[in-house]
Amino acid sequence: MMKLNLGMLYKASRALTISSVKGLATQASTASCSGWACGSSGRISSSIPCIAGSFAIAAGIVLMGPDAHAEAAPFSLDPLPFAMDALEPHMSANTLSFHYGKHHKTYVDNLNNQISSNPSLQGKSLEEVINATWNNGKPLPAFNNAAQVWNHTFFWNCLTANGGGAPSGALAEAIESSFGGFEKFKEVFKADGLGQFGSGWVWLCSDSQGKLKVIRTANAITPIVTGWSPLIVADVWEHAYYLDFQNRRADFLSTFMEKLVDWPAAEKRFAEATNPAASKL
Repeated sequence: MMKLNLGMLYKASRALTISSVKGLATQASTASCSGWACGSSGRISSSIPCIAGSFAIAAGIVLMGPDAHAEAAPFSLDPLPFAMDALEPHMSANTLSFHYGKHHKTYVDNLNNQISSNPSLQGKSLEEVINATWNNGKPLPAFNNAAQVWNHTFFWNCLTANGGGAPSGALAEAIESSFGGFEKFKEVFKADGLGQFGSGWVWLCSDSQGKLKVIRTANAITPIVTGWSPLIVADVWEHAYYLDFQNRRADFLSTFMEKLVDWPAAEKRFAEATNPAASKL
């Protein structure tokens, strides 16, 4: 007979995902335990009181048949790689509360809504959704939200407390070769960020041979649809900096480069871009 620790099950139920609840249901359907109530199909039914059902409902989850639309949303808002106040005074917790907590979250929510009504996108990775909806430069409706989810997650992972400085090793050599020096690269990066009219992004990218290029993109467009591998990016949508810098985009870009950019992370991405055998980072 299956023995259950109800206290532990209650605690676990609050963190259960849809998939883990289904796994629990599968175990229950094969268990000979009078404490579990099952429907005629052999699955736990949400309409019949049972231990698993009660705790799943307590966790805000309803167990349904395999054909019902009860799957977890395909994409979630990834946690920030740092505390909300970790980048102060260069990027405030107030900015992050809106930029991450509202703008980024809205892109995730909108994308999940679009995918729920588009079977051709269901089951795809985020990158696959982006490439499918890019549609050879004629973006389909889900592209903007999918690309913005990817762009923002990448942006957060380009930032670190006590960032800035300069890269080292192979990336430093590639910057020297591609731009004529680190200071020249910073000038090009900042100029392209300022030159992006309206909303968009400014990226440092690499091809597979280690050739570097600064690319600016409008709105949600991301270099991954053109075959370039992003190493760093600065978000130049106004919501990225307006609460801290108002209309001073130039100051924001300088602060990004001098105080926030995570060069060690960029060095790892460069190694991956130029060496297919490198482990994914």
